[in-house]
Amino acid sequence: MALVIRNIYKSFDDLRVLRGSSFDVAPGEIIVLLGPSGCGKTTLLRIIAGLERQYRGDIFWDGGEMRDIPVHKRGFGMVFQDFALFPHKSVEANIDFGLRMQSRSAADRRKRVNQMLLLVGLQGFNDRQVFDLSGGEKQRVALARSLAPSPKLLLLDEPLSSLDRALRERLMVELRQILKQAGEVTGHPEGIASIYVTHDQEEAFSLADRIVVMGQGRVEQIGKPEKLYSHPRNSYVAQFLGMKNQFPAELVSVEPPIARTTIGDLRIAATDVILSARFTLLIRPEAGKLVENENLPHNIFKAQVKDISFRGRHQLVNLSVQGKDGQVTLSLEFSSSAPLPTDQNGCFLYLVPEKLMALE
Repeated sequence: MALVIRNIYKSFDDLRVLRGSSFDVAPGEIIVLLGPSGCGKTTLLRIIAGLERQYRGDIFWDGGEMRDIPVHKRGFGMVFQDFALFPHKSVEANIDFGLRMQSRSAADRRKRVNQMLLLVGLQGFNDRQVFDLSGGEKQRVALARSLAPSPKLLLLDEPLSSLDRALRERLMVELRQILKQAGEVTGHPEGIASIYVTHDQEEAFSLADRIVVMGQGRVEQIGKPEKLYSHPRNSYVAQFLGMKNQFPAELVSVEPPIARTTIGDLRIAATDVILSARFTLLIRPEAGKLVENENLPHNIFKAQVKDISFRGRHQLVNLSVQGKDGQVTLSLEFSSSAPLPTDQNGCFLYLVPEKLMALE
């Protein structure tokens, strides 16, 4: 592993910000720290950079302990949310700044600046002034400046958060390509390891090789984006990923697995939960199917559509179903083209067992 983070604790006065956070970063890997504001992800990034000092725990780079290594000797690059460019300098002068600090020759610096501008799609922008650039162009320059000195590790603190939605969606795809290609340009054939901080799930899923979900200073789950989404480990991770349908449950049958909930007895996905054990049942947003009648052996409900929120490719639908103790609302996703009844007669809702999961 290129970077090893072990058991990091950090407090500010009586406020405990990090509570034993640990993860690893492989050479060339893009790790995204994902979590809500205040969960400790930016503080952890600053500790890795050397801008803050941990209370307890260790950080290793290629086996060497980093605690007493000052910021300027760590060889890490950093991209900030507010760009942090020199407003009075040209694009080339901004990118050239770190190269000058390395005492490179003028010809070598000019070559590297042009390489970086080509990498970030701004070739020919050498003499442009920073104040003439758009937000997206400024962020590309900030990225080029951080990559130019060939950092061993690149740290990115919510670099797209100040951009409009359309630009963010375009840049998050391009940014992954840039980070993957940067190793070839900067002399790291295995690629540049990167740690990216965000609270935005779409950014995390688009950019990451692996995602580290954080909550209240702890690492809640680590995994590849598709694994994380399909198998959230616990209620916190599922809730943060937008999966709201969670219910207390008890396993009343193993073969087949049946969970007893306030909605009723539900056939669920295969589980390691033991008989009679209590757990949290997750009904995934895509678990619902509208069917013609109620002649199915399990997981069928009469439902009323309460409201519909159009989301482009899908529509988010709140449906009311009759539970044991009254009406229960389920928030489910359906294709935008799916016909949804809006009259008082309601519809029949089938919950797909494979989309009903036991959480830790």
